[in-house]
Amino acid sequence: MKKGLFIALFLIIQIPLFAQNEIGPEGHKLVWVLVVLLPLLAYLMYIFLKKSKNQKKKTFFKRSKAEIVLVKDRLYFPDYLKLTIKNTGNTNIDLERPLLIFDNFWIKRKFRLKGINNAQIYPLYLEAGKTHTLEIDLNGFYRHDKKLKKYPKTKIICYSVEGKKLGSKSVYLRKTLFKY
Repeated sequence: MKKGLFIALFLIIQIPLFAQNEIGPEGHKLVWVLVVLLPLLAYLMYIFLKKSKNQKKKTFFKRSKAEIVLVKDRLYFPDYLKLTIKNTGNTNIDLERPLLIFDNFWIKRKFRLKGINNAQIYPLYLEAGKTHTLEIDLNGFYRHDKKLKKYPKTKIICYSVEGKKLGSKSVYLRKTLFKY
């Protein structure tokens, strides 16, 4: 086995060592390249450029990114929060249900938002450049747990269906002595 491999390697190494008497390309082969190959390449480039102008601009890197804005209706003790998610990336994304977190320094209460009026709208397919707005009624959470009114901060975290964190935003619901 080793002898056969050695002989094969010896023969492969010998092949490129054969000398040639030819010095340059033959004239008729150069003419064929100029007459046939260059117009063919020009035609293929024309077709490629024509297709690329008609299609959307595609980038080499795919980037899924979202811009999140969280606005409250009043400065202190708001009743509603308005969540706006804008897909600023160059690919479409599937949004998982947003996570709403009430924060009281050491204690955190987490809730998954399902949608509007008991209608489940998540996971939500958001195309590149599009916006999604969700109005969150905080009174429903306060009816669920009265202690949540004392929590000074709330935060929204958005994930894609694949589990990638797209972003988060937080707002203060009432005045505090500490900025954390």
